[in-house]
Amino acid sequence: MGEDPEFEAEVGTAAEPGRLGGLRRRGIYLLPNLFTTGVLFCGFFAIVQAMNGRFEIGAVAIYVAMVLDGMDGRVARWTNTQSEFGAQYDSIADMVAFGAAPALVAYEWTLKDLGTAGWIAAFLYCAGTAIRLARFNVNIGVVDKRYFQGLPSPSGAAVLAGLVWVMTDFGFRPSDWLAIVTWVIAVFAGITMVSNLPFYSFKEVNWRRRVPLWVILASVLGMSVVASRPSLVLFALFMSYALSGYVMWARERRVRSVLPEE
Repeated sequence: MGEDPEFEAEVGTAAEPGRLGGLRRRGIYLLPNLFTTGVLFCGFFAIVQAMNGRFEIGAVAIYVAMVLDGMDGRVARWTNTQSEFGAQYDSIADMVAFGAAPALVAYEWTLKDLGTAGWIAAFLYCAGTAIRLARFNVNIGVVDKRYFQGLPSPSGAAVLAGLVWVMTDFGFRPSDWLAIVTWVIAVFAGITMVSNLPFYSFKEVNWRRRVPLWVILASVLGMSVVASRPSLVLFALFMSYALSGYVMWARERRVRSVLPEE
């Protein structure tokens, strides 16, 4: 999430006389920020679709935003177009696509049937996303690169939006029990994002190294499984990832309890 705040493009070498106290006008890099704009658009589009009662389309738009969010930072690094503007823009777009959009999609879908408890759960999730993004920005370069501190906001959005997608895909209509399940998932995702639980970041995976041929075959098989029922498979994958932090935390506590004290 986010770009490396290192470089900034400039347009021109001097400002026009008397404009902005002599400050030079700065431009922005087009390519990475186009992907970030796509993230922002998908989040806004998901909200609009939820307002029109098209919840499945809104949930899918949030998943598309996840793909674009994973590309903007990489494109910026590959093309050496990182910027402080891009980093800040990325955080704002993430807040819309992975904070406000999933919360409003879930609220319009079924949480509103719970009255006050429903919008409180939606806000708790939204606030959890904001806190998670802010903590990520201030902790860059401090935490262990192998692990995320708390559930990443795109994964939290995938859990909440994935619930809407899979239930809609299987023909479930909003009901009292489904509203309660959505409430639990929203609160679970919001709390997990602001927790200190470790989540594997996959940043140590070397995508450039050579691999055996069976890895390609396994990848094709995995894509086939996802394509067979994308709503169910993706929700199951991201829900498993959201639970993995609790598993790692419990395993670490168990190891510490059996180690002899010095």
